[in-house]
Amino acid sequence: MRKLIVNGFEISDSGDCFVIAEIGNNHQGDLHKAMEMFKAAKECSVDAVKLQKRDNKSLLTKAAYDKPYDNENSFGATYGEHREALEFGRAEYVELNKYAQGLGLTMFATAFDINSADFLAELDMPLYKVASGDLKNTPLLKHIAKIGKPMIISTGGGTMEDVQRAYDAIMPINSQLCILQCTASYPAEPEDLNLRVITTYRERFPDVVVGLSDHENGIAMAVAAYVLGSRVVEQHFTLNHTWKGTDHAFSLEPIGMRKLVRDLRRVRIALGDGEKKIYPTEVNPITKMGKKLVASHNLKAGQTLTILDVAVKSPSDGIPPYELDNVIGKVLTKDLNEDDNFSFEILK
Repeated sequence: MRKLIVNGFEISDSGDCFVIAEIGNNHQGDLHKAMEMFKAAKECSVDAVKLQKRDNKSLLTKAAYDKPYDNENSFGATYGEHREALEFGRAEYVELNKYAQGLGLTMFATAFDINSADFLAELDMPLYKVASGDLKNTPLLKHIAKIGKPMIISTGGGTMEDVQRAYDAIMPINSQLCILQCTASYPAEPEDLNLRVITTYRERFPDVVVGLSDHENGIAMAVAAYVLGSRVVEQHFTLNHTWKGTDHAFSLEPIGMRKLVRDLRRVRIALGDGEKKIYPTEVNPITKMGKKLVASHNLKAGQTLTILDVAVKSPSDGIPPYELDNVIGKVLTKDLNEDDNFSFEILK
């Protein structure tokens, strides 16, 4: 059975969806804003909050680091300055992790490079995420796998060959793996989501948990993904769509996140066990709306019943209509008034 244990939470086919609020860099490099987002995420009943960790100078080429970055979402004159402005260091991570634990949230992060993975390992993060851009980065995948904690990998912009390669790199080292279907466009249009890949992954990788990294601007697709077998969903989270930053526009605000978690919890219960049955809550409505066999007019004992003597009417507190053929042709042993119930005790 596919199963993943994350900080005491068991993720399996029979359980609830593990919901991750992707904070990313939506905190704008502000510790108190990040804490505010953690608190709001907890109030939405998510299971985890996720940050992003980069060692920018080792991650980027010098040309990319020094490239001018002049736009409405920029936090620095160059791309490197922009990225550094959004980066939290050890002190912030320690404080945020302590705060998350106090809220009862699992905090973890995406490691974009080996230095960042080691940084997170020193803090004993309970879970590690690898972004779609590193699906082909087998050195990073293997390095994180050796840390020995559960891993989640996104697969946006990849082929099945890429996903298989990543799986083959990780699994001999660390079998605690979750693979997320993902479309690496922001936001992702419905026609590009290809949720049936979830089914494909479940069939191809029966020993790992499968989920969805959802960049759709809404909540319905995550619920559909759960029905297909997704047991992890990652959704970008913000407190305000209008805040400065590239991710806010397609992130869920608290009202959307709250509805998403609510619907994911409901759908597990609503799927049921597959056995068709009558629920106690159905008895009164079906009795009221259902039908029974009654006398269509006043009838005398000794009459042989014909179709003209029988009517089908509500409520259904008598012989059901499917017994009609077993009533026609019988002899009535008791007088009946119009609308009186038939019963087999008075028929011979």
